[in-house]
Amino acid sequence: MSWDWKIFLTDDGGGRTYLQWMMDAWGWTLAVAGASWVVAMVVGALIGTLRTLPDSPWLVRLANAWVELFRNVPLLVQIFIWYFVVPKMFPAMKDLPAFILVVFALGFFTSARIAEQVRAGVQALPRGQRYAGMALGFTTAQTYRYVILPMAFRIIIPPLTSESMNLLKNSSVAFAVSIAELTMFAMQAQEETSRGIEIYLAVTALYAVSAFAVNRVMAYVEKRVQIPGYIVAGTAGGGH
Repeated sequence: MSWDWKIFLTDDGGGRTYLQWMMDAWGWTLAVAGASWVVAMVVGALIGTLRTLPDSPWLVRLANAWVELFRNVPLLVQIFIWYFVVPKMFPAMKDLPAFILVVFALGFFTSARIAEQVRAGVQALPRGQRYAGMALGFTTAQTYRYVILPMAFRIIIPPLTSESMNLLKNSSVAFAVSIAELTMFAMQAQEETSRGIEIYLAVTALYAVSAFAVNRVMAYVEKRVQIPGYIVAGTAGGGH
């Protein structure tokens, strides 16, 4: 078996080398993953919070329905629904680029998983946290904003790290709607060059580097925001 890494310096027929093409594809992968992560965090935090409201059962039911819908439908099916079905149902969305539609699909899919983590984080806190906020005269919204959610998010950083890494890997499904990300590059470059080993090893390395970077960033965030002396025992409570 011979190796030919010089293939990446070869012109791809479009005025750029395969290395440049791969770097462009890496940029699209990071863009899809990054934008989807923002959507997932915002929506997931909202839905997860709604699932823990003590006095709004109808909001809890709606939030639960959101989680079950997006968690139980395969991601690829959701991508196709957003790309082929939603623009037909809502003509105003026909002009949206595929990138935006993929971001919505991947973001909402991941939001259901993050919502579950947020719910678990909130419920892991001692009830005294909520009562303390109420004793200070906070409204429910203020109690969540200033007391509960800041603590809950500190608790769930480890599972959020795993979910962020999963989101990066799940961005590979964007190739199904012709987003020129790493997986699409690998498939097309392999067909053009017949150098599948080199192409897929390089792409695998970029995915691994990206996932490792996410892991290190989240580990840094966890270290910076941790509360000295606070321990959560068995994800069911804790204290100072």
